[in-house]
Amino acid sequence: LHTGKQLDGIWHTSIIVHKDEFFYGSGGISSCAPGGTLLGPPDSVVDLGNTEVTEEIFLEYLSSLGESMFRGESYHLFEHNCNTFSNEVAQFLTGRKIPSYITDLPAEILATPFGQALRPLLDSIQIQPPGGNTFSRHNGQS
Repeated sequence: LHTGKQLDGIWHTSIIVHKDEFFYGSGGISSCAPGGTLLGPPDSVVDLGNTEVTEEIFLEYLSSLGESMFRGESYHLFEHNCNTFSNEVAQFLTGRKIPSYITDLPAEILATPFGQALRPLLDSIQIQPPGGNTFSRHNGQS
């Protein structure tokens, strides 16, 4: 299959903060130990810096995201996905975005005839990396 452009990968991203990894998929916001999904260790890690946001405030923020913008049923492979989540959370924590080569990829694919032809199929795909736990405010706070 030829898209007319070099395609190095379809990126799944997550954010590691306060010793846990957080990601978004069709099951909503999930967490795990770093590298703890069945996807295994990451292909690459981008250091977005440090945060002044406390764990307590961060978990409250995640809870509100999980009840609003990032509910499981809001997931969409191209328009509202794991990368949308990672970008949003990165900006909240550090003021920095994730790399544009990741966030721009869906639009670049859809701009090709191949992407347009496959769009109905691609729109139906739900992705939830196995191995994480659905995030809730009370996870691990016994």
